[in-house]
Amino acid sequence: MTTDSASPEDLASLPKAEFAFPGPLRDQLVAAILDGSKTSTTELLVDYAHESEPLPEVGSRSVVVDSEDRPTGVIEVTDVRVVPLARVDLAHAVDEGEGYTSVAEWRAGHERFWHSEEMRAALEDPGFTVDDTTPTVLERFRLVTDLRPAD
Repeated sequence: MTTDSASPEDLASLPKAEFAFPGPLRDQLVAAILDGSKTSTTELLVDYAHESEPLPEVGSRSVVVDSEDRPTGVIEVTDVRVVPLARVDLAHAVDEGEGYTSVAEWRAGHERFWHSEEMRAALEDPGFTVDDTTPTVLERFRLVTDLRPAD
């Protein structure tokens, strides 16, 4: 798994990686990152624009936080691609670690999230929807440090 260690000062200098919104889905995704089954994620390009944030860069690191905003691990970006939603491939969908076995199943789950009231509120667009042409940011990463306390 990981051999890197991070001091509290190092962690404070890294951006947060927040998967989904706080709650059961975030906790499920964080657990999948920590057990190694989640090595990819998908975001919408419009979300980066709305937040005025740059796209992730290969080699950049961030601190994964759980629903209580506690650091749980450090991940490093290994690949970033921007593709239309219709071009998301099966390998990427499977590597999201949520148990998807087809792109259609993956897309249905993601559309539920992207069309949720919570996401629409975050984007400040109550009618937001995605379609085949919606630009997505496909990110691959690796866990470099597990920050959970040893038992």
